Amino acid sequence: MSNPLSPESVPDLDASSINPSGSQDDSAQTLTPSFWENRYQAGTARWDLGEAAPPFESLLNAADAPQPGRMLVLGMGRGHDALLFAARGFEVVGVDFAPSAVAAAAIAAQEQGLTAKFLQRDIFELADEFSNGFDYVLEHTCFCAIAPAQRLAYAQLVHTLLRPGGQLIALFWAHNRPGGPPFGCDLEEIHDLFEPGFEMRSLDRPLNSVVSRQHEEYLARFPVKK
Repeated sequence: MSNPLSPESVPDLDASSINPSGSQDDSAQTLTPSFWENRYQAGTARWDLGEAAPPFESLLNAADAPQPGRMLVLGMGRGHDALLFAARGFEVVGVDFAPSAVAAAAIAAQEQGLTAKFLQRDIFELADEFSNGFDYVLEHTCFCAIAPAQRLAYAQLVHTLLRPGGQLIALFWAHNRPGGPPFGCDLEEIHDLFEPGFEMRSLDRPLNSVVSRQHEEYLARFPVKK
């Protein structure tokens, strides 16, 4: 089936509403592995919570928790979320731009006695290798890290990576501060980007976000339309 997330199917987005600062410098930098590797080396990877996101733990403990399957974690960082799902029986593949993050995730998996595969890749080069390859794609601070101009391509990528019947599980960081990364977004943009190719099954504000992100996160479960 063709991808419904073609550029023609998604309304034009006002860049000023995504990045009110109007600066494109930081957007351009996020396209390079060195930008993210330098953040890890400098100890400024403030998006790293040091643990799995609490809303994901709640999701896995819920009555309607997703059943184990093959999962791709985009921009997995040091692998906290990836390893949470691996511990619950998911077959996890994690991808990140930064070599040191990939290495840290692999070490953490070994220390915890968990099996997961971690790759140092550009997520936008995954489609050919992993088309229809996963039951789940997990999103957490990858969507807000990429340049806003890449967001339509991101939605298209997730659609391509999921098998029929697959699902995007996402914790969107929807703040409204200027500049980035992390770049802000709002619910309207999320709907505009994902609704053409996904069922908007749930998009709810979690009750247990970390303090610094309270009232700015939305937990989404979007089954793919294929």
